[in-house]
Amino acid sequence: MTSPSSTVFLIDVDNTLLDNDRVIADLGTRLEQALGADSAGRYWTALEQLRDELGYVDYLGALQRYRAGESSLGMSDPRLLQMSNFLIDYPFADRLYPGALETLEHLRRHGPTVILSDGDVVFQPRKVQRSGLWEATGGRVLIYVHKEEMLDAVEQSHPARHYVMIDDKLRILSAMKAIWGPRLTTVFVRQGHYALDTQAIAAYAPADITVERISDLINFDFPST
Repeated sequence: MTSPSSTVFLIDVDNTLLDNDRVIADLGTRLEQALGADSAGRYWTALEQLRDELGYVDYLGALQRYRAGESSLGMSDPRLLQMSNFLIDYPFADRLYPGALETLEHLRRHGPTVILSDGDVVFQPRKVQRSGLWEATGGRVLIYVHKEEMLDAVEQSHPARHYVMIDDKLRILSAMKAIWGPRLTTVFVRQGHYALDTQAIAAYAPADITVERISDLINFDFPST
């Protein structure tokens, strides 16, 4: 049996290490250019419907649902088929926040780093791989529908006496803190639209540590636990 690490760092992807808001903005621009504003709006509607049904954002699945409901497009309309290529081949490495990889390197001096993300089983792993985050964490990648509900699985995969969770969503951090208590140090990164939603922030207790950007952690020395 693998001996538990002293501390394991669990790090979110979207708007924590990678500027997912810019990815979505680029997708919106491409959709409007290729299909028009009205059709792009129907794609976002399909995306939100799938989010409500599945519990995570499924960009590729939304394209499939949009195609099925869009009678004005042929099933093999090249404009629509190219949108899937746009997503799969997107240059995610260009959307890493400044200092993201350096932050992971710094954290590794204190303990193993593990990507812990919500998402689907196709697009989210592709994003992690193409961004360079898969390699940067030595393939230690966990992707669930609701990661805050999978802490037993996280602990089984990466046992530790203490965990640090780094995320842009206070909701996630609070849910994990309620389960792990003092075994978890929560780090709130104020990047992206969720982290800047004052109403959402007010609904939860502050994290143990709050930083304005992921690169702020490069010079942060986590105490031994």
